[in-house]
Amino acid sequence: MATSPKKSAAAQAVSTPELEQVISTPQLEPDLTNEIPTASAAVEAIVEPAMEMQETVRNALQKGVVESRAAFTKAKVSAEEATNALELSFAAAKDGAIAFNAKAFAAARANAEASFDLVKATLSAKTVADLIALQSDFARKQTDAVVVQVKDLAELAQRTVAETIEPIKDRLTKAFNIAA
Repeated sequence: MATSPKKSAAAQAVSTPELEQVISTPQLEPDLTNEIPTASAAVEAIVEPAMEMQETVRNALQKGVVESRAAFTKAKVSAEEATNALELSFAAAKDGAIAFNAKAFAAARANAEASFDLVKATLSAKTVADLIALQSDFARKQTDAVVVQVKDLAELAQRTVAETIEPIKDRLTKAFNIAA
């Protein structure tokens, strides 16, 4: 006796003659021969976009190199100008310091000579009244001399500071004018 396999209740419920026909009918393989390109067509399809992308990348890199060189040149020129400004500033500061020291030394020498002249005059004074007159005259002259010396030193210091700052100020003004 041949027994038929027993189907489960779910399989019997789903099983229909149409479904049996679809399951038992072999599916046709799709015909891919028309859709598979030849090797040369495939290469051509890949090469053209690749060449375009390569050209785009090359152009972008060349543009980047040109822009980088321009930026480097601009930075180099700016650095050289800043270095020049600092050199001029340091030179002005050095010259100003030398001039200030020379003027201060000359003032100290003049004051020392005036003090030595007072000592000589004091030794030759015959009375206390002459001594007091010499001292008063010396004090007045020294006060006037010190006022003039301080004024000269202050003017020299101001001029030195202005000459020291001028190259840097010019460079900064030029930089801000370029940036604006």
